[in-house]
Amino acid sequence: MVLPVAAVLAVMVFALNSSGYVVTVIGFAAIYAIFVTGLNFFMGYTGQASFGQNAFAALGGYGSAILSGNYYWDPLLALVVSMAFAGVVAAIVGYPTLKLRGHYLAMATFALGLITYEISIEWTGLTSGYMGISGIPPLGVGRYELGTEKQMLVALTAFLLLGVWISTRLRDSRFGRALRAIAGSEPAAQALGINVARYKLMAFVVAALYASCAGSLFAHFVGFISPEVFGGAMVIQSFTMLFLGGIGTTWGPVIGALMVLMLPEFLRGLKELQDVVYSCVLVMILIFAPKGLAGLVALIPTRRAPAAPRPAEAK
Repeated sequence: MVLPVAAVLAVMVFALNSSGYVVTVIGFAAIYAIFVTGLNFFMGYTGQASFGQNAFAALGGYGSAILSGNYYWDPLLALVVSMAFAGVVAAIVGYPTLKLRGHYLAMATFALGLITYEISIEWTGLTSGYMGISGIPPLGVGRYELGTEKQMLVALTAFLLLGVWISTRLRDSRFGRALRAIAGSEPAAQALGINVARYKLMAFVVAALYASCAGSLFAHFVGFISPEVFGGAMVIQSFTMLFLGGIGTTWGPVIGALMVLMLPEFLRGLKELQDVVYSCVLVMILIFAPKGLAGLVALIPTRRAPAAPRPAEAK
């Protein structure tokens, strides 16, 4: 855990000593890393498919925007309340939806994202439709606000590290071991006495909480949200980050988010060829590193401890 945390902090320090544009890109990477960490919890650890996590990000984003912008709540309190609301919605929606399996579950969750997207467009009295909601205050408690982007980046990094730590603790707990058993074989897990439906629902709620937190942080970081933010592009980009970084790994979502958002910036000098080279790099990584960039760590040779002598050799 020490090396990845040090790497994240090094990237943050690099951004803090760079221009505002770099701070914005790294901030977006931190927000997406939180979102993908939750998606990884449901897809990587539990082995389920979900194409509708953007719905819960929209609930978090609009919840924080409305509560803090229209009703003048403290942004942090609005974030927590929005997460709680998204968790309740995930429990209500997930109870019947998670009875489906395979591509049926994927289609149902995708429909959930589409429904939420259409509601955010049509309910203009609440969401302002395509005009979006502006003037969202930055994170803060009481009179204290994170007024600059660099201060916000420090807060986003803290949220990211806390989210990864919670995900790691849950993965290594009894709850996480039950999820990995479900990912291996649902009938076998059920035969071992694991309540498959309940654990899948709990994992779905946890992923929704992460998505809602990411949506709220995006609203407070940018100060503006609109339906396009939580559209289909968010789903595609998050899947790219998850599989590129390494699905089912602890730090894969963080690596994937940084890679997907930073790589276009390094290729910007190629102009017209930027998209071509970017796509080729992603394809090559997926071909030669099918377990993601985080999976390359397993290829590094480690020094093994010497074997203990046998009783006969010890005499």
